[in-house]
Amino acid sequence: MSINLSILLIILGCAIVTFVPRIIPFIVIRNIKLPKVVVKWLSYIPICIFTALIVDSFIVKDTSSLLSIDWSVLTAIIPTLMIALWTKSLSVTVLVGIVCMATVRFIF
Repeated sequence: MSINLSILLIILGCAIVTFVPRIIPFIVIRNIKLPKVVVKWLSYIPICIFTALIVDSFIVKDTSSLLSIDWSVLTAIIPTLMIALWTKSLSVTVLVGIVCMATVRFIF
């Protein structure tokens, strides 16, 4: 397999364009003291993103243009949510979620 120089430069450019906007805010904010209201507001963002991802994955549009529940995904969400509430550990929750979803996809 040969690598074309232009393709390599495109991949490196894409990596830089993706990396810079994700790292620069952390570098800039690191030395700034944010107001408590802003910090409290920012603390809700992971919960909102997580909820949006979860709801988007188990509520699907049916062929008759109605919304329905994907029960196979819901069977993976329930034990993952229980582990998340019990352990309060993000890494354990993610691992359990991956294992549950893999099991559900293997069975169904």
